[in-house]
Formats: sequence, structure tokens, C-alpha cells
Amino acid sequence: QVQLVESGGGLVQAGGSLRLSCAASRSIRIINVMGWYRQAPGEQREMVSTITSGGITKYADSVKGRFTISRDNLKNTVYLQMNSLKPEDTAVYYCYAASGDRAFWGQGTQVTVSS
Repeated sequence: QVQLVESGGGLVQAGGSLRLSCAASRSIRIINVMGWYRQAPGEQREMVSTITSGGITKYADSVKGRFTISRDNLKNTVYLQMNSLKPEDTAVYYCYAASGDRAFWGQGTQVTVSS
């Protein structure tokens, strides 16, 4: 079992930046994949970015070049640095962890980008 707690969301103007953090309740060294998904009102949850235990990253086309995912195994934390934010980035952002055949989700943090 892994508990994930997100932080760092908020209200920002278009063009601004935010950094999301996801703190895990136990060591993330052996967690195969961690990442971020988001869900806008009336939309399906979509993958934003993932990072494997080996450091391989993946990004949605819509955020490439603007968002950067990283993980700190010593702090058991995954980060999402979001730059050049756009109104269409507005959503609830969820932290995700996959270990073996199990998946875990955080409760989400709201990101709102005003135009």
C-alpha cells in the first residue's frame, strides 16, 4: 500500500509557473512508475507525465517542452515543474504510482490558470 499526497496547486496567470509535489508514504525506489494525470471538468482523466524507477520520462504532447517531471528517491517525492502555463492546463492534477499489478492515486490538487 502506498499513500500519495499532492501539494503545490493553486491559481496562476497564463504564462506563469507552478511546481507540484507528490509525497509517498514509503520508499519510491521500488515503485516502477510514478507520474501525474489530470482531469478537467467534463473531461476524462489523461496522462500528463510519467517517470520510471530508471528515470525514463514520458510526456503528453500538450505539455512537452513546458512541463518537467522528476523524482527524489531520498525524499520519496515526485515533482512536476509546470512552466508557461495555459488556461487549458486548468484541471485537478493527480499523482499516480504503479507497483507490480497495483496502482495508487492521490486525492488531487487543483490547478487553475487564468487568462
